[in-house]
Amino acid sequence: MIKVENVNKIFPIAGGESFHALKDINIEIPGGCLSILKGRSGSGKTTLMNILGALDRPTSGSVFFDDKNITGLSDAERDLLRRKEIGFVFQSVALIPMMTAYENVEFSLRLAGFEGDRKARAEEALRLVGLAGRAGHLPQEMSGGEQQRVAIARAIAHRPKVLFADEPTAELDTNTGLHVVKIFKDLVASEGITVVMTTHDTGLMEIGDAVFELEDGEIING
Repeated sequence: MIKVENVNKIFPIAGGESFHALKDINIEIPGGCLSILKGRSGSGKTTLMNILGALDRPTSGSVFFDDKNITGLSDAERDLLRRKEIGFVFQSVALIPMMTAYENVEFSLRLAGFEGDRKARAEEALRLVGLAGRAGHLPQEMSGGEQQRVAIARAIAHRPKVLFADEPTAELDTNTGLHVVKIFKDLVASEGITVVMTTHDTGLMEIGDAVFELEDGEIING
């Protein structure tokens, strides 16, 4: 689904120095699976995810998304790719507080230019994450785990090919975190979606179909 060839990412820092965040990364993310990018804070996993999801560009190297080299795409083309084919779930759920769960999901469909029945798909997305009965609730009326599940529903509603989740369980207790990851596994099976998530939680590693471990910007296992 995603192929990374010789990707490097270098950030300039004060004093004319630079920080080599990613070093010659070569991996293949399989389609229709849950892949995990693991590593300690500062290992480079979020930087790599941002490049995979077309949020950032590598300093050198190439990224292929569904056999298409996205490295040289224009900003407008990258925006369209993200809007149509990619979903994102972040550690901070970033739900709109004045909107109900249903309204948050339906609004995301409008932003994505979804051409089907938005009402039916928003309801289906909430059902897929087990929140059909909470559609009319505001974020502040929901638990942290429920809010994260709304964020997942919002991210998958437009039927993206790939869902990127950056530390989606970091603010959740262990049981709730495991439930969220089980939802990802269920979505892989029911929606045919590819899920890529970052985590430093060793208890979640065994759940992934593929695991890539980063240390100091390099792949050391995977």
